[in-house]
Amino acid sequence: MDIFLLWHTHDLTDGFGTHEEEKLIGVFSSEEKAREAIEQLKTKEGFRDFPLSCFEIDRSKLDRVSWSGGFSTVRWTE
Repeated sequence: MDIFLLWHTHDLTDGFGTHEEEKLIGVFSSEEKAREAIEQLKTKEGFRDFPLSCFEIDRSKLDRVSWSGGFSTVRWTE
């Protein structure tokens, strides 16, 4: 079964520098429902300050491991 994850991602500058802030808005049963959520949110506080391109819909499969190969961590030092 396909599912659709709706993300909002933008760059955030704070006391620690600039980094990417990601919010998982929701998981939807169709791309259409995810797009409806964008329409509901795009004028709300915070979201309206960023372009629509900050919203991203990712299609995935239910009950499937997405990181089956593991991962590594990169640590930044100055």
